[in-house]
Amino acid sequence: MSRYHGEQVLVVPRTAFDAVGSFQGVNLAPEQYLRAFLQPGIAHYIDRELAENSPEYKQIIAYAIFRHNGRILAYTRGGSGGEARLHDKISVGIGGHINPVDGLADNLDTYMAGVEREIREEISIRGAYTQKLFAAINDDSNPVGSVHLGIVHCFDLETDQIAANETALANLRFHTLEELTGPSYERLETWSQLCVDALR
Repeated sequence: MSRYHGEQVLVVPRTAFDAVGSFQGVNLAPEQYLRAFLQPGIAHYIDRELAENSPEYKQIIAYAIFRHNGRILAYTRGGSGGEARLHDKISVGIGGHINPVDGLADNLDTYMAGVEREIREEISIRGAYTQKLFAAINDDSNPVGSVHLGIVHCFDLETDQIAANETALANLRFHTLEELTGPSYERLETWSQLCVDALR
């Protein structure tokens, strides 16, 4: 039986990523990727078990960064999280996969609904915030990165009142960039290292 219990996730063919312009690291023009991917016949849902083991697909991952007064929210990935390969790593990204519950695969509203759902599932935010697209991130140097593509959103918060809704988000608190680029840097998951470097 699949460890993902039949979960369906949003993917695009690797060839679609290559057509827009494949890259390693951070790309600060994420809109061009979303526009190209969310077209009829490009983005679609497949079984996550297949997606996790098929580099010919890129799973689209919403990756939200939360900031307040120059500090960045970070947490340690606990053992109950979905991706065993990332346990005990420090992350600055909240989010995850887009699923059929969010709507039709080739629709921007579906993607944004998935972003909001993933955030609501993982954290509770008090106060207002603004949001903007920040980057796309790709890391083909390891098995996790080779089958995922991150779309990074930056949320600037009115207050620092945030609480974790899941035990997988341990040690949830705000850090300065200096703290994240100090001794903790080596414990950051790769995508978080890329984001911290870009924010610097």
